[in-house]
Amino acid sequence: MDWDYIIVGAGSAGGVLAKRLAEGGHKTLILEAGGQDNYHWVHIPMGYLYCIGNPRTDWMYKTAEEPGLGGRSILYPRGKVLGGCSSINGMLYLRGQSADYDDWRQMGLPGWGWDDVLPYFKKSEDYVDGASDAHGAGGEWRVENQRLHWDLLDDWITAAEEAGFPRTSDFNTGDNEGVGYFRVNQRNGWRMNTAKAFIRTTSGPNLRVETHAHTTRLLMDGRRVTGVEYRRNGQLHQVKARREVILSAGAVNSPAILQLSGIGPADLLRQHGIEVVQDSAEVGANLQDHLQLRCSWRLTGAKTLNTLANSLFGKMMIGMDYTFRRRGPMSMAPSQLGAFTKSRPDVATPDLEYHVQPLSLDAFGQPLHNFPAITASVCNLRPESRGRIEITTNDPMAAPRIAPNYLSTEGDRRTAIDAIRQVRRIMEQPAMSRYAPDELKPGAAAQTDAEVAEAAGQVGTTIFHPTSTVRMGSDDAAPLDETLKMRGIGGLRVVDASVMPRITSGNTNAPTIMIAEKASDMILKDARA
Repeated sequence: MDWDYIIVGAGSAGGVLAKRLAEGGHKTLILEAGGQDNYHWVHIPMGYLYCIGNPRTDWMYKTAEEPGLGGRSILYPRGKVLGGCSSINGMLYLRGQSADYDDWRQMGLPGWGWDDVLPYFKKSEDYVDGASDAHGAGGEWRVENQRLHWDLLDDWITAAEEAGFPRTSDFNTGDNEGVGYFRVNQRNGWRMNTAKAFIRTTSGPNLRVETHAHTTRLLMDGRRVTGVEYRRNGQLHQVKARREVILSAGAVNSPAILQLSGIGPADLLRQHGIEVVQDSAEVGANLQDHLQLRCSWRLTGAKTLNTLANSLFGKMMIGMDYTFRRRGPMSMAPSQLGAFTKSRPDVATPDLEYHVQPLSLDAFGQPLHNFPAITASVCNLRPESRGRIEITTNDPMAAPRIAPNYLSTEGDRRTAIDAIRQVRRIMEQPAMSRYAPDELKPGAAAQTDAEVAEAAGQVGTTIFHPTSTVRMGSDDAAPLDETLKMRGIGGLRVVDASVMPRITSGNTNAPTIMIAEKASDMILKDARA
């Protein structure tokens, strides 16, 4: 069966595209390598703990051994389920800064400035406080307040104010500086993913969704993409697209699929016996991610999730609170409280983001400690380090090599040092002193710049924001132009976080949905031409 459009990946971008193109009158097929999102932990907000590191919902990727992290290889979660990463992520609704998008426009990408993209953020938004100049209402993508409260986090806000941070009630106006509570993609205490928001609300007969459909390569006629080959239930299938194939497989899998199809660095392709269709050296290059430094303190006399969840009575109360009211810890995002600030005075806009949690643990997936504690993770929003995604074989079922190259520049190491010193300063303020904080990580023994830099590598881990591996740009080296079409190849666009020329100054899910909204308009406009 022929289709007008074939979308590879039913994640954050793919779900938006599927709805807009199908309801625009075009026969649309969307291929998802994962299964249905009918696993109950997908929909319970705290269920991310059971979805990350679970082959039912996660690609189970790991990075290469990272020199900047002391030679560690770390988990690199990516959603492998209908809804993609929106089914397993932290549910935080954050757009970044207006300067991010104005920089994109100044890089030679017309139509990507803040004033250009704001309408696309608002288009699908259903904001809890209603429509305004900054927010939309009535769209598919619900944004709500969190449904729990911790006195400890209120005190952390006060400590941040004592350290000089302004307070903010909205991180999404274009200027995100300040400290406050995150808003989340939930509806009445349930996770909102793009499968529920966009795919299941699509009207009309034009959309077909294939799950467990693992794309193996793009089909080519000369230098034009004509369709997709995919494996399902052990059998290979081929489908054709009359208009375009759209890769929305994410910043890891989109470049890998391109490389498997002969579009990528020629030497890499030849090394794995793949015929070179187009030598595109930057397909898979420019990987950018936010490295979070997980700083934690043991406390005295604080009510935290550690103490609540480590008792049978506490667990019963947590379960009952969610069962009957859809509130409490089971409704919470991984991080409830945030802050955006500058690592040093000469930075033009905030370059640090905090994710603050009333809990502590040795590592993600490990049990909570049995004493009161707080974790204040801080990440560099504009890393200088650049990594790579590369296939390691011509087998499309094999995982690619993921090498983020964290902390590989002096600038990134300097920012990490400044970030740790800054969060220590917040924890020393009067509002926190009554809890007698005792630093667990990175540990008070790290004091000199060299010691703090080494400690950053020991506590650093991904916060799940890979971008920019198939970047758009005005230069010939950029794989994509400003309309997200692949240079030199017809019938192909890429629409996901991989297209960002530079990572945004905040979490990346909302920007990815915006990119898909804008791309949908561009695709539909071309179809009418």
